[in-house]
Amino acid sequence: MIDVSRRRYAAHLAWLAASVYGVLPARAASAAAAAPVPANVPPALMLGKNWQSGLDPTAFLVSEKFDGVRALWDGHRLLFRSGRPIAAPAWFTQALPATSLDGELWLGRGQFDRGSGIVRRSMPVDAEWRELRYMVFDLPGQSAPFAERVLQMEVTVQAAGLAWLQVVPQSRISSSLELQKQLRQLTRDGAEGLVLHRQDALWVPGRSDALRKLKTVPDEDGQVVGVQAGQGRHAGRMGALLLELANGQRFALGTGFSDALREAPPPVGAWVTYRYRGRTPAGLPRFASFLRLTEAP
Repeated sequence: MIDVSRRRYAAHLAWLAASVYGVLPARAASAAAAAPVPANVPPALMLGKNWQSGLDPTAFLVSEKFDGVRALWDGHRLLFRSGRPIAAPAWFTQALPATSLDGELWLGRGQFDRGSGIVRRSMPVDAEWRELRYMVFDLPGQSAPFAERVLQMEVTVQAAGLAWLQVVPQSRISSSLELQKQLRQLTRDGAEGLVLHRQDALWVPGRSDALRKLKTVPDEDGQVVGVQAGQGRHAGRMGALLLELANGQRFALGTGFSDALREAPPPVGAWVTYRYRGRTPAGLPRFASFLRLTEAP
């Protein structure tokens, strides 16, 4: 699944396998047990930044960016990144390993809206959840470098033996040219983009230079701080959302909305994701267009 050399990690994998099958000393097993995140408190997650030209892709492991719903398994509950619990079927959560996992609940390429609808139901529908896959891409809180965490994920997921629990495949890239070629190929096939994670990076919460996302059209999140009235054909309904960015800047997002969203716009405090192409001299996103509602970053 990954082209990282396994031979050098043989001893490490043996230890991991032992931990999965519960043969570690009691004190070590207790220390390794996942602690639950308090209810409705945003969990500590490692978040990515946009890829920048000039970075060396050979230092990173590369994977597909799945257009699913971010989900943290804290060893006890499945959570949105806002900290709200996900109403998953009992058979789904009871089968998950007793260790923290970070990943995406994914239905398939180009099916974000339907997948999001499944995951956000207050009463889960078993038949719908059996279509989902939990694509795991990290182990929150683990101290090993990312390349070793990938191996640890593989051991954990293999031991669980669940067809719908999978590790996101990782690979190495030999050059920037190969990176762009892979991006073009995957996006032509319907993928959202790529994720690059430094092989030697330790897990840290928050935005990290070691975790990057690369898309043909970049996107970002903003929080709704106001709703502007529409004019012309949008008279009597929402014309634009006033968004506040992470750096405190604000701008009006007025394109990309369905008629249904203009009639019932997201409330103040909600978070949305938008696409954009470049930035203005003031640093605001240029040609921004609404993409989807999202959880708080």
